[in-house]
Amino acid sequence: MAYELYYWPGIQGRGEFVRLALEEAGAEYIDVARGPKSKGLGISSLMDILEDENVERPPFAPPFLKDGDVIVGQTAAILFYLGPKIDLAPKNEADRLWTHQIQLTITDLVAEAHDTHHPISVELYYEDQKKEALRRAKDFRENRMPKFLNWFERILARNPSGDRHLVGRSLTYVDLSLFQVVEGLTYAFPHTMTRLIPDMPRVAALHDAVAERPRIKTYLASKRHLPRNDEGIFRRYPELDD
Repeated sequence: MAYELYYWPGIQGRGEFVRLALEEAGAEYIDVARGPKSKGLGISSLMDILEDENVERPPFAPPFLKDGDVIVGQTAAILFYLGPKIDLAPKNEADRLWTHQIQLTITDLVAEAHDTHHPISVELYYEDQKKEALRRAKDFRENRMPKFLNWFERILARNPSGDRHLVGRSLTYVDLSLFQVVEGLTYAFPHTMTRLIPDMPRVAALHDAVAERPRIKTYLASKRHLPRNDEGIFRRYPELDD
């Protein structure tokens, strides 16, 4: 039975972290709100689950994954559940928990990146909070981006199995997620990343290696891969960059 991924159809967003794992694993899945493989379910099916009073454990918001009768929400929880099933998580429990910790830290970074353009409220347009966004983005560029990226660089350097992966000697879902973070930050903050990335050679090497993995390379070149736009998490507003 195919996995069903529920996420908004027009953006990469948080759903992309799950898509990358499913694509790398070659797993059969339906991106429910998108394309012919959605079998006509579309956005209405996504809203049906969110609003269905008979769903005992409803997800708060997309993305969420349906695996038979199991529904899992929140990106990090989806990947924690999915990773062992598609061979993208370590077998050792301690390593699985460490992998989950890294993914939760990526979740923090993603939230902070989003808040650079919506620092006051998600209900307001960017233009309604532009002054606050300029201040928030400045702190993100100067303090938070280096702190997060340096941490990823350090844990790559300290991996006992080598610096090609964040955990162990094989690819896990957090390697794919870090790839997506670098992609997103490079789109949203190209000048800042040009300045920062030379000091993170391991992070840069991991990103480049993931981009060349056969299934990921095929996915990135396919119509299944949504182009970036300024409706998702990582948005390019030149005034928010250096």
